[in-house]
Amino acid sequence: MGNASNASVFTSTLSEREDLIFGTLYLVFGLVSLSGNSLLLLVAYRKRSMLKPAEFFIVNLAVSDLSMTVTLFPLATSSFFAHRWLFDRAVCTIYAFCGVLFGLCSLSSLAVLSTVCCLKVCYPAYGNRFSPSHAGVLLLCVWAYALLFATAPLAEWGSYGPEPYGTACCITWNAASRQAVLYILALFVFCYLLPCLLILVSYALILWRVKGSRRAVRQHVSPRGRAPGVHGLVVKLSVAVCLGFLAAWTPYAIVALWAALGDASRVPALAFVLSAVSAKSSTLYNPLVYLLFKPNFQRFLPKAVLLPGAVRAALCCGCPHAPLQPGADGPRFSPRPGGRRGACQGCHDPFEGFGSYPRCYKLSERPESLSELSIHLQHTSHQEDPTFNNVFSSSR
Repeated sequence: MGNASNASVFTSTLSEREDLIFGTLYLVFGLVSLSGNSLLLLVAYRKRSMLKPAEFFIVNLAVSDLSMTVTLFPLATSSFFAHRWLFDRAVCTIYAFCGVLFGLCSLSSLAVLSTVCCLKVCYPAYGNRFSPSHAGVLLLCVWAYALLFATAPLAEWGSYGPEPYGTACCITWNAASRQAVLYILALFVFCYLLPCLLILVSYALILWRVKGSRRAVRQHVSPRGRAPGVHGLVVKLSVAVCLGFLAAWTPYAIVALWAALGDASRVPALAFVLSAVSAKSSTLYNPLVYLLFKPNFQRFLPKAVLLPGAVRAALCCGCPHAPLQPGADGPRFSPRPGGRRGACQGCHDPFEGFGSYPRCYKLSERPESLSELSIHLQHTSHQEDPTFNNVFSSSR
């Protein structure tokens, strides 16, 4: 336990009721994060032989989020319930180091993943060359990047200490020297603004490409045809990742910058704890996003947690082993021999499935126009949208 001189900084500055609320919230977050990330890793293990290089970063994201959950949540939760930090300063430093290391690793993984997805969708000539060895090198860079900033306070560039609310530890935001201020500014620029810029630009380019591709294809399909799930899936995944990143990390970045450049004593302790809770919520948000919006992960889920067939059919469009039949209300899955309607086997990754679009569209009612349409689409896609090459080659 800490000595008497350290007792004041390790005593909660929140009310007992607030500590109870946040302790309960951390307990719930920890359980959900542990379940979600463990399930995501289980799914990745089950499909390990079919993991694409880009999916390595999703696995790495689950590893870093799970590590943060295991190392931080038990200590913080018990301290909230005790209304004070229950451990000594050495554990406080380890807690802060793990929080920065795994947090920055998650942020970097999200940024690199968004860039790889943008490369595969918007520049397929280069994205298709992305190999497992490239992914391995980038993963090493992600961990080295996070480790660089996490070890800096141990080398006295910045410092670790108790949070202003007293029941957790992190970087000392009340910068007492110019070096500490520079470290916090470097964190803000290279560990928040840069990943934020990469994520927003990457998914903005993806959404722009989706919009352009949809406009190009609509010229060749029946007006009564509905937009397929692959477009909506890419849009949902892009928006979910961007909103999740901004919602989780922006409050913490703003409060930290406010404390570093202003008077940290004037920043309410409640602002620190709310921003910390917001940042740690990313550990349960990330696995939910990828389990809900990636059909090729869903089909490897244990049977006990499989989504209903109708939901999976709505999320999964363009599955090569679940052919679509045109209907009055748009495309539908044809029943598989010996299977059930809506079973979606062999789904592609939504970003890669986007390249096989517009397979899910309901075509014009004139069967004789299919050959001409496919030839014209191939010619148009070669000029306007490289991801549409050989779209109809499997249907002729």
